[in-house]
Amino acid sequence: MHIHYIDNNILSFETIDEIIKNHYTIQLSEDAKKRIVKCRTYLDNKMKSQTEPIYGINTGFGSLCDHVISNEDLSALQKNLVMSHACGTGDEVPQEIVKLMLLLKAQSLSYGHSGVQLITVERLLDFYNHDIIPVVYQQGSLGASGDLSPLAHMSLPLLGLGEVYYKGRKMNADAILNKFKWKPVELQSKEGLALLNGTQFMSAYGVYCCLKVFKLSRLADVIGALSLDAFDGRIEPFHELIQLIRPHKGQIKTARRINNLLEGSELIHRSKAHVQDPYSFRCIPQVHGASKDSINYVSYVFKNEINSVTDNPTIFPDEDLIISAGNFHGQPLALALDNLAIALAELGNISERRTYQLISGKRDLPHFLVSHPGLNSGFMIPQYTSASIVSQNKQLCTPSSVDSIESSQGQEDHVSMGANAATKCFKVMENLEKIIAIELFNAAQALEFRRPTRTSPYLENFVAAYRKYVKFIEDDEVMYTNIAKSINFLKDYKLEIPYEDVKMFQL
Repeated sequence: MHIHYIDNNILSFETIDEIIKNHYTIQLSEDAKKRIVKCRTYLDNKMKSQTEPIYGINTGFGSLCDHVISNEDLSALQKNLVMSHACGTGDEVPQEIVKLMLLLKAQSLSYGHSGVQLITVERLLDFYNHDIIPVVYQQGSLGASGDLSPLAHMSLPLLGLGEVYYKGRKMNADAILNKFKWKPVELQSKEGLALLNGTQFMSAYGVYCCLKVFKLSRLADVIGALSLDAFDGRIEPFHELIQLIRPHKGQIKTARRINNLLEGSELIHRSKAHVQDPYSFRCIPQVHGASKDSINYVSYVFKNEINSVTDNPTIFPDEDLIISAGNFHGQPLALALDNLAIALAELGNISERRTYQLISGKRDLPHFLVSHPGLNSGFMIPQYTSASIVSQNKQLCTPSSVDSIESSQGQEDHVSMGANAATKCFKVMENLEKIIAIELFNAAQALEFRRPTRTSPYLENFVAAYRKYVKFIEDDEVMYTNIAKSINFLKDYKLEIPYEDVKMFQL
């Protein structure tokens, strides 16, 4: 059994990927336990003599912050908070993302600045380790006082309330507690707020997208290189000197990779009748590279966020301070998620343009990539499908982070809308995978019309692996199944880039 211990080490994308793929059990290190207990003990002792109000601990919440709560009602206050804030609606959050929420919330609470009981964090990890997934809804968070509503839904089952999935079946949370003989957690002062304040909904979406996007970005390069060769494109725009006089890191990386991918190609080095290629081929380094640079920025933001304390108020036992501030505000994530969505949409946008060029009947390729156009429509309509998805992505890329709606009677007068940015970015990411799968479907078809001339050994092997999923199209047939198979191929394919020692989370 693989075990990951939550401690003071940086939680990286590589670590999270390893945890997910190898089904690690998550436990608190002894140091993490000591930090949690120390903070809780400090808070309990503090409240014995505390006469002044401390936000969220012995006061109401939001605009009710001036309502002082008696010590006898502090536990009820926290339970009421969780129940009243579980106001989510819409589609359910994918279970793999909810599971990430559990992990990231436990990570944030482990630093010893949140005042929670040890049992509360351990119960979160019990849920994670037993694949008990709370039912959480996509709509309801403003991404400012943390992800209040989705985190309330995540937390309800700790109290024996709400619903969970277990072994594929949805059930009431009290039933799962009975099954494992667990008692409902009795929240103490501050705990409900510690669970609900925080950015773990936005962060889980962002981390999940980053885990997928690193591969999709590299696949976009591979498929773009294949399209370039199948279109009889030119290699000169990828010359290193061109990149060095405009030295954006992503551009340099992309051009170098395309050169590597096409090494040994007969097609790329044969004489060309045309002087230039359309932008969708010629500007792959500039467009793909710009998206790479954005993805790198986004990954930096989320790496910081998942190693942070984001609830409120924040407790500093050693300094004898309890500070009410704003680490739960999702603005850094909202901006990053909007940026990521745009970067991914542009990878899809230029991909669809290459698909369009491949079916246009240019450069000795048959119209719509079929031997007998007219009788056969060939690859006419997959491009329509790609175009419709690209258009949807453009609509989804209207930034969420520029919006704000006042809430809680004006106490929360600026919000990030990062949760909406997160769910939209997730959809854009899923759409990108479909768009580049359709480009691959077309590029592999186009390549066959160049035979017997061959592309590079790497790309020939890539296409050979693809042909185990999707065959060459001779005459019209039902096409949607081939698109679905193309998407599945991209999901399944283990990508290794030639001449590069590429870790998964380096572009």
